[in-house]
Amino acid sequence: MQPTRIGVFLADDNLIVREGVRALLSLEDDLEVVGVAADYDELIAAAERAAPQVLVTDIRMPPTFQREGIEAGKQLRKRHPGTGVVILSQYDDPEYAISLLSEGAAGYAYLLKDRVAEGDQLARAIREVAAGGSMLDPKIVEALVRPMTSDDDLSPADEELLRMVAQGKPIKAIAVVRQTTASDVADAIERLFIALAQGLSSGTGGCLERLKMLHQAIVDREEQGESLSRLLPGGIAEKLRAEGRRIGETEALRVTVLMSDIRGYSSIAEHSPPSLLARQLNEHRAEMNRAILGEGGTVMQFVGDAVMGVFGAPVAQTDHADRAVAAALAMHEAQERVNLRWTAEGIEPFELGIGLSTGEVAAALLGSEERLEYSVVGDTVNLSQRIQQWAERGETVVSEPTYRELTAPLAAEALPARLVKGRQTPVAAYRVAPATRPLAARRG
Repeated sequence: MQPTRIGVFLADDNLIVREGVRALLSLEDDLEVVGVAADYDELIAAAERAAPQVLVTDIRMPPTFQREGIEAGKQLRKRHPGTGVVILSQYDDPEYAISLLSEGAAGYAYLLKDRVAEGDQLARAIREVAAGGSMLDPKIVEALVRPMTSDDDLSPADEELLRMVAQGKPIKAIAVVRQTTASDVADAIERLFIALAQGLSSGTGGCLERLKMLHQAIVDREEQGESLSRLLPGGIAEKLRAEGRRIGETEALRVTVLMSDIRGYSSIAEHSPPSLLARQLNEHRAEMNRAILGEGGTVMQFVGDAVMGVFGAPVAQTDHADRAVAAALAMHEAQERVNLRWTAEGIEPFELGIGLSTGEVAAALLGSEERLEYSVVGDTVNLSQRIQQWAERGETVVSEPTYRELTAPLAAEALPARLVKGRQTPVAAYRVAPATRPLAARRG
């Protein structure tokens, strides 16, 4: 079996730069260029098809030559969570780095083109972001901190703290390095900014503002719940925070819950190299996430090979059952496309079984200040997991309440009512025909 390679997509409107980077990456055994683009629209469309693990892109490209690369990278990560982004630019303006890191540093890198040929910096950045890490070109960091330390009033410890802030390190990560608490680090940063402000001339005030912006981006990301923002579709995490939802506060909703499982996963895991299995799970989860979000659903959990989604929470939907069925069918179709690519590489495919159940749930932000997640609980959740076990490879099974709540015609086969664990009466369900797309014509 061939070693696992990192799929890289290149975007730059300059053909010479683009092909030069391609040639540079061809020297690395573990990197593979899976697509190229010369402008924003081409990048979004082609990267969507190629589903790379890492995007390497210029900042300024057609049509407006503004921040197309940064915006495209963020769009790609929304559609395919976990995709790494390396910005390759000729501009050492720290404002670009701040814009790139505004939603968090994990999975992002910012390098300067004139330094790419130095050693293996680009290859290291690609590997770093593919693993969820981050990297800033040293010249960017120097541009941020140089005016601050020019009068040599800072202690070595303060200079190191300033450097870590400029690199976009989260407060908690800085606390680990300094062997202290996140609260102590936040206080130290504030004291440092005050000292810098008192000693700065008017000519260096702009640099201080840039550092404050970067620091605030880090603080905002941590305080507003990084895990929640990654879990929910764009805008929903902000909605929950804006509504002032308290931990443990519940809301009764009628929803459709989706449960997906990879058939024969234990057998696949038994004889697959861990690195290959991790790559497969990453690609699988990205496609499942895209299918669920594409129908307006919320991705609740990824646990091993299982995926849980919900339709109708946190935002109520009158057609949540229709959306859930459409998402389930889209998940099967997406996995089939991935399987074709894997089969060509000699990789064992994944085949899914999916179960849907509709009913009342209690939705809430559960956990603590240290770890918070949005959850739905109730018998509907349990039932979706039970009937998921009835789905054979490539099948979707829906509960009777789900079937009766559908507003669009659906080709399905009634299954014999069966007992499930935790229920004293048999449960009726339907097996959905694989080719059925109930919402395709109505919703485009």
